[in-house]
Amino acid sequence: MKPPPFDYHGPATLDEALGVLAETGPDGKVLAGGQSLIPLLNMRLAAPAHIVDINRLPGLDVIEAGPGGVRVGALARHAAVERSAAAAAVQPLLGQALRLVAHPVIRNRGTVVGSLVHADPSAEMPAVLALLGGSVRLARRGGEREVPAEEFFTGPMESALLPGEMAVSAFFPALPGRSGTAFRELARRHGDYAMAGVAAAVTLDDDFRIAAARVACVSVGPVPVVVDVTAACGPRPAASVDWDAVAAAVLDRIEPEADIHATAEYRRHLTGVLAVRALRDAAREASEDPEASDASEASGASDGEEGA
Repeated sequence: MKPPPFDYHGPATLDEALGVLAETGPDGKVLAGGQSLIPLLNMRLAAPAHIVDINRLPGLDVIEAGPGGVRVGALARHAAVERSAAAAAVQPLLGQALRLVAHPVIRNRGTVVGSLVHADPSAEMPAVLALLGGSVRLARRGGEREVPAEEFFTGPMESALLPGEMAVSAFFPALPGRSGTAFRELARRHGDYAMAGVAAAVTLDDDFRIAAARVACVSVGPVPVVVDVTAACGPRPAASVDWDAVAAAVLDRIEPEADIHATAEYRRHLTGVLAVRALRDAAREASEDPEASDASEASGASDGEEGA
C-alpha cells in the first residue's frame, strides 16, 4: 500500500515548522516517529496535503526530570524515556507503561508525545497522562499554551490540538512521598493494543493506610477513564481493603463496547480484575515492604488465570 500524494516539508527550526503549519492549517500534519501516521497514510485513512517532518529540529528530544515531574520533548522516543533512570526515579509509571507499548522496534522510533496526540483510547500513554493529571504544551506561530490532560483528550483519536499547532512537549507530574504506581493490561497477542488495561497510583499515609488511590482505564471509553477509588480503598491498609467494592466502583464508571476482540461484558470483567491487581501492585510499591511484596506476588501467582 502507498500513501496518497502530499507535499513534504523538512524545516530546520521550530519557528520554520510552526510557520509551515500556520500556512497549511488543517491540511498540515506533523511527522515525528511516524508509527501511527505512516500506517494511516498507507491505508488511506488519512490524507493530509502537507507533511511537516520535525525530526531535524534541535532540542525536542529532551527528557527533563526534576522534583516536580518529568517533561518529555516531542522527539523523545519511547525507548529513550523507558530507559531513562532519571525519569524512572521521578515518575516510575512512565517506564512501567512504556514496557507494554507495542514491540521494541516500534518503541525505538515512536514518540511519547506523538502517542498522546494520536489519542487512541486503547493506548498506554494517554492513560498515564490522564492518571497523573499531566499536560501537553502546544505551540503555534506567535505563542503557546499548556493544556491539562482532562481537556486534551476530546474523543477517540481526537485531541485539543488545533490546526496550525504542534505539540512540543508533555509533562508528567511526580507523586507525593510514599506513593506507588503500576500498569496492568491484557492483549490477545504480545504487542497488540490491550483489550483492557489499568494504570494505578496509590499514596499511603504515615500509618501505611491508603490515603489516595486512582486508576485510569484504557479500551473502555472514548478517552482514558479516570476513577478515584480512595473512598472504596481507605483509609485502611491494603491487606484489609474490600477489593470487590473497589472493583465495583471502577465498573460503575466505565462503558466498554464490544468489538471483534472482546465482548463488552468481558471487557468490564477484565477491567475490574486488572484494576484490583494494579492497585495492589501500586500499594505494595508504596509500602516498600519486602514481606508484603512476597505475599502479594504469591497471591498474584495463585490468581494468574483469573479473567484471562
